[in-house]
Amino acid sequence: MIIRTSIDVAAPPDVCFDLARDMNAHTASTSSTKERLIEGPEGGMMELGDEVEFEAVHFGIRQRLRSKIVAYDRPHMFLDEMQKGAFARMSHKHEFQKTSKGTVMVDTLDFASPLGPLGAIADRLFLANYMRKFLISRNEALKAMAERIAQQA
Repeated sequence: MIIRTSIDVAAPPDVCFDLARDMNAHTASTSSTKERLIEGPEGGMMELGDEVEFEAVHFGIRQRLRSKIVAYDRPHMFLDEMQKGAFARMSHKHEFQKTSKGTVMVDTLDFASPLGPLGAIADRLFLANYMRKFLISRNEALKAMAERIAQQA
């Protein structure tokens, strides 16, 4: 299942990029799922090859997800892939495109639930919508942070 979202941000791409890879900003932008950092890079800024592990509550169930940055082109794009977690597979591409008013942030999430055909049904019935809302909520929080930073500059 592939989900793609985008949001316009009145801040430069480097600000948006750095917030998206900042683990402190990540936990602040995901308060609805009570995400907390279990393990991550010293200083909290993800780079190519870094792995991070989060714990969060989804559907009332506490879960852990371990992800690794497998592609990185600052300030344009980075890609993280699940190393361990509840999904059969998951990759998340973060793109930052410069515009006349700042940046458009584009997220492409490619995932599949476990359990083959049953998981595919769950993806279509409710998980895709849940994940889309999660991404939108997170990006609205990142947008607010980025625009505050840009106004202070």
